[in-house]
Amino acid sequence: MSEFSMDLSEDQIQLQKWVHDFAEGVVRPAGSEWDEREETPWPIIQEAAKIGLYSFDFITQCFMDESGLLLPIANEELAWGDAGIGLSIFGSTLGLAGIAANGTPEQLVEWGPQCFGTPEKVQLAAFAVSEPDAGSDVSSLRTRAVYDEAKDEWVLNGTKTWITNGGIADIHVVVASVDPDLGSRGQASFIVPPKTPGLSQGQKFKKMGIRASHTAEVVLDDVRVPGHCLLGGKEKLDERLARAREGQRSSGQAAMKTFEASRPSVGAQALGIARAAYEYALDYAKERKAFGRAIIENQAIAFKLADMKTRIDASRLLVWRAAWMGRTGKDFTSGEGSMSKLYAGETAVYVTEEAIQIMGGYGYIREHPVERWHRDSKIYTIFEGTSEIQRLIVARAISGVHVN
Repeated sequence: MSEFSMDLSEDQIQLQKWVHDFAEGVVRPAGSEWDEREETPWPIIQEAAKIGLYSFDFITQCFMDESGLLLPIANEELAWGDAGIGLSIFGSTLGLAGIAANGTPEQLVEWGPQCFGTPEKVQLAAFAVSEPDAGSDVSSLRTRAVYDEAKDEWVLNGTKTWITNGGIADIHVVVASVDPDLGSRGQASFIVPPKTPGLSQGQKFKKMGIRASHTAEVVLDDVRVPGHCLLGGKEKLDERLARAREGQRSSGQAAMKTFEASRPSVGAQALGIARAAYEYALDYAKERKAFGRAIIENQAIAFKLADMKTRIDASRLLVWRAAWMGRTGKDFTSGEGSMSKLYAGETAVYVTEEAIQIMGGYGYIREHPVERWHRDSKIYTIFEGTSEIQRLIVARAISGVHVN
């Protein structure tokens, strides 16, 4: 088992530099353009695919890293370049995480590469959980999956919302209710293969931030998928449902297993935004002069930067600890995964706002990127579990009480 360490290996340092160079040379210069266009940055995704950054092999390498730190490192660097473009590049990873968390090894081998495609034919994946009336409360999902035993097919009906890559993805991983009476314990995940009839894109959302990342509704109208598209298989599902009906504990909740795996990486994205804003504000404070001296010589500014740096480093410690614990099989006894996402997300909002304050009017105009980074940061206190939900998870973990 890998020991937790803040000292990166030579391979990890090289990967960090490789991703950072791509973020600095390709992603950041394009951030403003694609934010304005509010479109999926296909040319940049293709560039990432050409160098192997957008690929099943690269994400597998990250998943297999004994320390668990490669994926958070890569996410931080890409988000440092631009969070919207970074999410477009790494958005498919959430679909892959859904397959890895809930599927069999055979399903991962079959469907994993299809989440990314090839440099010649790039493909996307989406993970569809949230619904118009079921965001934080995943136990109330209305999307239904009914088994047609005669045809060995599952029939899916419902509407998903706030889905990254929703409707434009080639592979959709959909969480649906098989037994509504069991709440979240009666749910399962399904692969919807490319060009499956009945799946369509609903409304595309125009967002405050991360605007280069496609977010839309996914409509499922009598979508039929083969029996082997049930992640984990029917035998395993039947056993889990039987235990749940008997009142036994079940650890197979479909959506939560995916979110547990992804939260440290989402926290790392928020960390990347915060670091970008801090570095930009620090450089500005050293160069900007007022009353005959650089503004960083004033305690009011210097102390802001000190607090920003402290929160960023604390966020990284939480993110790396959670990623390491997840990779090495340690239980999140105190909600460590939620802690990392909670603190990093709120740090990103705090740091980007302080960066604007340090820059004054210049921070508020689009000539400088900090206003965009502030808009991008806010979603990290909302998606994949709001800050309130993360606090609820931590509170339940540390108290042993079902806090409502």
